[in-house]
Amino acid sequence: MRLITCFSLYPLSYRTRGLQVSAIARRLKQAPYHLHTVVLSIDDFYLSHDDQLQLAATYPDNPLIQHRGQPSTHDLDLAVSVLSSLRERRETNIPSYDKSAFDGQGERVQQDHWAKVNGNEQCPTDLVIVEGWCLGFRALDDPQLTAYWKEAMKARDQGHGYHGRLAYSRLEDIQFVNEALRRYDAITNQLDALIYLDAEDPLYVYKWRLEQEASLRQAKGSGMTDMEVFNFVNGYYPSYELFTERLRAGAFENRMGNQLRLVLGKDRDVKKVVQV
Repeated sequence: MRLITCFSLYPLSYRTRGLQVSAIARRLKQAPYHLHTVVLSIDDFYLSHDDQLQLAATYPDNPLIQHRGQPSTHDLDLAVSVLSSLRERRETNIPSYDKSAFDGQGERVQQDHWAKVNGNEQCPTDLVIVEGWCLGFRALDDPQLTAYWKEAMKARDQGHGYHGRLAYSRLEDIQFVNEALRRYDAITNQLDALIYLDAEDPLYVYKWRLEQEASLRQAKGSGMTDMEVFNFVNGYYPSYELFTERLRAGAFENRMGNQLRLVLGKDRDVKKVVQV
């Protein structure tokens, strides 16, 4: 039986000091482990550019889904199909997504450029590592969702140092995202373990995402501007306010002990490790 592990990046971070996923995968292939490891990301399953534009046009008044990021902006049928194929060790093509395409709006890479694993004369996969900022999140029931939203609105109106984005979202917009999140259980339920990277201050996401995009622009020659990055993060930040508390308590209700929470400082050093 192979292990599927999820690195749930919270907030989204392209690099954590001493915890780079590609380096971990290389180490696992060496002695004493000798595990043939495949690394992929939930980002690889974003909708095509045309499909994302169609989604945005269908719900033009919902700012949370005008660009990729939130639940509803991934091709879940493709994701479930790929993960199931990997678990069964069948020949599998691994999707890829180019975030620099269309001036940072992104586009799925053409299928003839996808990597193939478990093919003829290839060693079968032993371990799959799936990165994903929203994997492990579980949808809330409507009364709880409404309570979180009202609490954020109250904190904003009373001027108690509120720095989130939930209070600036309409209730119907976050209800749409919450309902879409229910389908992501089809991925989370396939995971055998979860390593959850949790920032000491959730506002670090803005700094880390700016750094990520700067690296992308340098490597690809195109990408989002700093203002576009700021607006991009604003679009998915409400999910951190809604779904983080439950994730910290454990993504697997009947499998306690299968989750690690790594608390990160601003420089991405691991400050604390908690088994959940």
